[in-house]
Amino acid sequence: MADEERGQAGVPDLTAIVVNWNTCAELRSCLRSVMESDSVSAETMVVDNASSDGSAEMVREEFPSVRLLVNAENLGFAKGCNQGIAISRGRYVLLLNSDSDVQSDALSALVRFGDENPDVGIFGPRILNSDGSLQYSCRRFPTLLAGIFRNSFLGRLFPKNPYIKDYLLAEWDHSETRDVDWVSGAAMVIRREVLEQVGALDERFFMYCEDVDLAYRAKQHGWRVAYFPAAVVVHALGRSSDKDPNRMIAEFHKSMYRFFRKHYARKSSVLVRLLVPVGLAARAAFLIGRNHFNRARSVLRRRTRAGTAERQPACTRSRGKGRSGES
Repeated sequence: MADEERGQAGVPDLTAIVVNWNTCAELRSCLRSVMESDSVSAETMVVDNASSDGSAEMVREEFPSVRLLVNAENLGFAKGCNQGIAISRGRYVLLLNSDSDVQSDALSALVRFGDENPDVGIFGPRILNSDGSLQYSCRRFPTLLAGIFRNSFLGRLFPKNPYIKDYLLAEWDHSETRDVDWVSGAAMVIRREVLEQVGALDERFFMYCEDVDLAYRAKQHGWRVAYFPAAVVVHALGRSSDKDPNRMIAEFHKSMYRFFRKHYARKSSVLVRLLVPVGLAARAAFLIGRNHFNRARSVLRRRTRAGTAERQPACTRSRGKGRSGES
């Protein structure tokens, strides 16, 4: 799709920027989907954050038309995106996660939507999980109560609480175009004029919340942010972050606190300013502790199963294996 003749003839309609960290197989699939999706005039870039799985070599060998930037260390999502944005030429910039696949004519549909709605500065497609279910990729700006209930024991105790539903826009079926507060950086389109007026991503967010922050700033400058479900992207979700989940939990909560300090703290009471960092730290500690507990329990179960198998007579183990293979 990123065809050289079109690039030389004029400014590309769109620049797709994919920041990658150790997701070689997913990145290959992502790039294939972008290159084969449709005929929109575009350029594609990969910013590799010091991967050790051969990702950069794969891009060089299999996608020679893709522009590749290789960092000596993991600089994070925001900084990686900004490296691509700084040298991009498209009228629109698409930030795309490496574990995402663009469907059919999604890119041309997104460009067309942007051209038909010049007051929309940031917009995103409908994002689906690998099983076809909906990802809540457009949301309201975070609130203190949503943060208290989301991904905590309170959310489990009160699963139907209105705060999370309101934050995720979960009462709406996500089937029609709609103005929203922000769209996910997993597949976010940014108009060139927004970048020139508002600036690029805030690199103080290593990863997470940089998309929320950019949308917040764009809205402060009078731009609309929209969800556009006619374009579809499938996102496997977390293939890179799952490689170091506890660090990602810590980074997420750091980013939430940075967002709070940047945009909400001055409007908040002294009590709220004191409680927010304590609450975020407690929430992060809870999630990391739960991960450690689940991992320890999983190891114990594997050891218990292995010990049980060793104590069984050989013929029993053989018959069990045979039945398993037949089923």
